[in-house]
Amino acid sequence: MVGVMSRRKRRPAASGMLDAALEYAALGWPVCRGAEPGGVGRACVCDRMGCPDPAAHPLSAAWALEATTTPETIRRWWAQTPKANIVLPTGRVFDVFDVPANAGVMALARMDRSGVQAGPVAAVDGRRYLFFVATRSPADEDEWWSCHLDCVPESITETPGLRWHCRDSYVLAPPSCLPSGDGAGWIRSPHDSERGVELPDPIVVLDVLADTCE
Repeated sequence: MVGVMSRRKRRPAASGMLDAALEYAALGWPVCRGAEPGGVGRACVCDRMGCPDPAAHPLSAAWALEATTTPETIRRWWAQTPKANIVLPTGRVFDVFDVPANAGVMALARMDRSGVQAGPVAAVDGRRYLFFVATRSPADEDEWWSCHLDCVPESITETPGLRWHCRDSYVLAPPSCLPSGDGAGWIRSPHDSERGVELPDPIVVLDVLADTCE
């Protein structure tokens, strides 16, 4: 699946971005605008010299306050910037475990074999897998490790490459596009279940991911 996604070089249509943002909002997932890949000689449209995360960050520094599920606001935003990527704040409706793609593929296979519910899973740039899980309480963040805004994503020695996005963090959402021409796409879509979005227990998913990353 990663190989299939990595060959997708077409930029998603602007209407696709708006439609996707509205679909996330309909799920109750707040969205905000992300930066988009720049033109010739620029990897990102933002004003930061040598942007460290081109087209994979919010367009506004006030993203945490601006994120919304209001359709009118979302339509206005993408009317102004139709090619803007989509960013989903974490720690509100869901948290996200972020792992290298090879670990994500192995973890999904292990979950399927053992009957563990994976929940929504996305791939970004063919290199990272994002596992969406039920959000934890702020008190749990003292026991876990997190990836917050403007911090170097943290991991622990025993589980190299495993990151946890919770409050004050965010992830890039499909069908966002990156300067490489690749982007974000769903491996297991939140729209797949007829019963609505099912977010799994983070402890159960973490156990599998931690073992795989080791």
